[in-house]
Amino acid sequence: MRDKTQTNSAAPGDRLVRAGAVVFFIGAVATLVTVAPLFLGTTPFPTFMFGLSMLMAVGFMMAGAGVLRSVSAGRRQARAGR
Repeated sequence: MRDKTQTNSAAPGDRLVRAGAVVFFIGAVATLVTVAPLFLGTTPFPTFMFGLSMLMAVGFMMAGAGVLRSVSAGRRQARAGR
C-alpha cells in the first residue's frame, strides 16, 4: 500500500497540524515576551499579552485535533482496504 502513496500528498489532518504549530509558535513568543519583564525588572505588559499567551494551548489543541483526524482517516482507509 505504501508504494501507491505519493510523498507530496496531504493527509486529512496535515493542514490542521501545520496551522496548530504556527499558532503554538506565536503563543510561545507571546509567552516569552510576557515573562521577560519579570526577569528584566521592567514594567509588565498589558493584560492582553497574557491572553495572547493562551495561543500556545489553542495551537496545541489544533495540532492534536489534526493528529486525531489523520488517525481516524487512516483507520477508515484500513477498514476499506480489507
